[in-house]
Formats: sequence, C-alpha cells, structure tokens
Amino acid sequence: MTAQDYRAPDSIDRIRQRALIAGVIGLVICAIGIVKAPDRFFPSYLLAFMFVLGLSLGSLGLLMLQHLTGGNWGIIIRRPLESATRVLALVAVLFVPIFFGMKYLYTAWLNAPASGEGALSEFQRTYLTANGFRVRAILYFAIWGVLVFLFNRWSREQDANPEDNAVRRRFKVLAGPGIILYVFVMTFAAIDWVMSLSPHWASTIYGFLFVAGQLISSMALMIAIVVLLARTGPLSGILQPRHIHDLGKLLLAFLMLWAYFDFSQLLIIWSGNQPEEITFYYSRLHSQWGVVAVIIVIFHFFVPFFLLLSRDLKRNPNLLPGVAIWLIVMRLVDLFWMTRPEFTRSALPNIWDLAAALALGGLWFFFFAGQLKQLPVLPVGDPKLAEAIANEH
Repeated sequence: MTAQDYRAPDSIDRIRQRALIAGVIGLVICAIGIVKAPDRFFPSYLLAFMFVLGLSLGSLGLLMLQHLTGGNWGIIIRRPLESATRVLALVAVLFVPIFFGMKYLYTAWLNAPASGEGALSEFQRTYLTANGFRVRAILYFAIWGVLVFLFNRWSREQDANPEDNAVRRRFKVLAGPGIILYVFVMTFAAIDWVMSLSPHWASTIYGFLFVAGQLISSMALMIAIVVLLARTGPLSGILQPRHIHDLGKLLLAFLMLWAYFDFSQLLIIWSGNQPEEITFYYSRLHSQWGVVAVIIVIFHFFVPFFLLLSRDLKRNPNLLPGVAIWLIVMRLVDLFWMTRPEFTRSALPNIWDLAAALALGGLWFFFFAGQLKQLPVLPVGDPKLAEAIANEH
C-alpha cells in the first residue's frame, strides 16, 4: 500500500465540521461571559484550557514513550499522536486570554498583603509575580514547541527516507531526555497555573497528577480515534484485537498510576495533619465537593479499573472506545474538582463551564482533525510498520 492508501477518511471531515460548529457556539457564549461575568468565566476557561492542554501534551508524552521503547503498540497510534501534538500551537494561542484574566484567577497572590494573615513568604513574593508568570509561560510553550517540532520534522524525514537509520537514532536519543523535560516543565506549569490558585498550599507530587491525567486523556482519545479509522477508513483490516488490547492495557496502567499519585498525596497530607497542608482537601472533601470527590473515586477509578481488568473488553472494538470516552469525560470532572473550590462553594457546573468546554474542545478537535488529514494515518517510513500490522494469525 502507498501513502495515499493510508489517508484519513471522509468521516474525519464530518467530525471536523461538527467540532467547528460546537467551537463557534461556545466562543459566542464565552464572549458574553467575558463581558458580563469575567470573575465567573475565567475559572471556567482555566478548566477547559487545562483539559485541551492535556490532550496535546499527553500525546507528546506517549509519542516520546513509543520512540524510547520501540513498542509496536505505538506505531498504530503514532500519526494521531503527532497530529495531536501539532495542535499545541493553537493551545498556546488559547493561553493568551489567561494573561488578561490573571486578576480574576490569581488574586490570592497578586493582591496578597505584605504582612499579617494571607502574606506570602519571601520566596513566593519573588516567584509569584505577574511578569514572572508571563515569562515562564512563554518558556514552557517554547520548550514543548521545540520537542513537537523536532519529532514531527524527523517523522516526515523518515517517510521520505525509510532506509535512513539515523532518524531512528535521533528519535531514541531525544525521547528519553524529552520525557524528563516534559514532566519537569509540566510540574512547574501546574504549580504556576493551578496550584498557585491557593498559594499557601503546596504538594511535591502535584505535577505528576497532571502528567498521569494527561496520559489517560491522550490514550483514551487515541483508542477512540483508531477504532473510528478502522471502521470507516484505511485501518480497516489492519487494526486487530491485539492492537487495541495493548492500548487498553496501557490505559489501565496510566489509570493505576494516576490513582497511585492521587492517593499518595492524600495519604501523606492526611497523616501529617498540618494546618497549612490540609486546606486543599478540607475544601474538597466537605459539603457538595465531597460528593464530587466520591463521584471521581467511583467513576474515574473503580468502575473503569474493574472494566479494564477484563481481557475480552480490552479486545472488543465496540466496548473499549466507550470506556475511553467515559474516562475523557471524567478527566473534565477531576479538573473541575481540582481547580474550582478556590472560587466557589457550589459544586454545580455553570453555563460558562459548558461554553468554555465547547469552545476550546471544539476548536481543538477541529484543528486535530485537520492535522490528521495532512499525513498518512500510519508512518509509512517506519521500518517496524510491517511487523506491527502483520496479521496475528
């Protein structure tokens, strides 16, 4: 088969059109929110932004993991992963409104008193500044952008020169340090953009929670996408039960990793029982937020965990995408629980939550679908492609 045989099907265009419609509708409502209720809108915008950021960065992490390990599981989803990473340019643009909404989001440290109750430490006063926040955000996106640029450029080179082993070596050489860099930078980004909402609370494992959540979001998305491509496009007859079985096992592994990080943070803080450390959980385990916490424990972990233990379900292209899409929804719920209690006691979503999710999610999927059509949906220059798609029988 040629590269043309692996082009994305027309069904991707239909998804793109629907995503654009949802995005435009969401943007119109968001424009109203910025004018009428900016103090309520920007927390919703931050929630939606962290969600779409996770789709792109989680895909970057999975892409580097595949190049590092050389597993056949990653060859099937490599091109969708690359397409998702290229949407990072849009995500960087979507971050700009947060610059203008800082006064509504980060009041706790922008307007912190110099002394007395609510005062910041000397280090926090130096680190948490408006200019420092902006400069670091630009640096974060620059580092991620360089990684995205290199991996996508080398992938095109590999398609043009399949016999060039130098490209494979470059992938492996950069993938290991790239994963470390991704986790390190995401940790600082999570501190700046989310943990600083409550500047008097800190957790050393906080960034890992976001990394694990991003891997869940991205892997779940990849499962849904490859099954769709197998139903209506070039992966028909190529995608086999062993492929989605491998992806399902990885999804289970990332889910367990996220639960381990989340429970470890709770256990350490709960056992320490220090007044300055328990504020995060005190506001999230009482009243309405306690109900949300129970929902996350049951439907973000226990239910998908026990479902994904089933080998038959992980090999079923009709059932596994449903679990994957459910986990994507639950990622939004978890981000809502992590970002919103600093702003309101009510755990009920508002119209701006829906509008921001529609706007940013719609735009992200619109650009993702467009990128998916730019290149063959399988890396035709990868020397391990034939082995990866060989019939298991």
